[in-house]
Amino acid sequence: MTMDATRQRFLMCRPTYFAVDYAINPWMDPNAPVDTDLAIRQWERLRQVYRDLGHTVEEITPLPGLPDMVFAANGGTVIDGKAMAVQFRDPQRADEAPAYRAWFEGAGFELYDPKHVNEGEGDVLLAGDHLLAGTGFRTAHAAHAQLQEVFGYPVITMQLVDPRFYHLDTALTVLDERTVAYLPEAFSPGSQAVLRRLFPDAVHATMADAEVLGLNAVSDGRHVVLPAQATDLAAKLRDRGYQTIGVDLSELRKAGGGPKCCTLRLRQGKASK
Repeated sequence: MTMDATRQRFLMCRPTYFAVDYAINPWMDPNAPVDTDLAIRQWERLRQVYRDLGHTVEEITPLPGLPDMVFAANGGTVIDGKAMAVQFRDPQRADEAPAYRAWFEGAGFELYDPKHVNEGEGDVLLAGDHLLAGTGFRTAHAAHAQLQEVFGYPVITMQLVDPRFYHLDTALTVLDERTVAYLPEAFSPGSQAVLRRLFPDAVHATMADAEVLGLNAVSDGRHVVLPAQATDLAAKLRDRGYQTIGVDLSELRKAGGGPKCCTLRLRQGKASK
């Protein structure tokens, strides 16, 4: 099978101030040691992988006191030149929202403000002609209607049920316009049925790979960048014809983040969808 890679434009944020100072998901333990220098080196490796693949990486300036700002995927949703800003559930992350909003405005995107809790591309994934939108832990279900109105794509609600997989991008990755990989157990029975109907040829991840955030991956349609520890998932993807690139983001995983969490896709227009 011939796989087509699409060049991407990404937004990332260096983990200059990365720390685990609070616990807002099951991965976070403020009492566990964190090596910020190691987190920066691992992040730089991820950025270099994207550049080596021919992708463009934009960067937003990190701000002190915002240790989770590295997780740029939560900073917004950008499709067809429109940017939906975010509203975080937890007060610890609230000040990230205006920082990302200001970046979108400065970059010239058509900007929309959220009416409800909405944690960006962490819970909103474009899959072909549909938006898969997560809810259950972070993004409010009410936000899905606004996403549909702003972007004009049919929105399909995905109900998350396992608090370890608190954002959609920790339980599902879009591989190309026709294929996804996901952990069935992370979704409600109804959402599992919808996923089977929409993606009958999906790749099913094991719990072991999901527990190292293997599904928090980034695909350009041919290459899949995923945590190096997700070996079984990588093998399944290679069997399907994808080229996998493993990266070690073990330090950022202490806050519940992986490659996708660090990466916001900037879609300029319909041609780059």
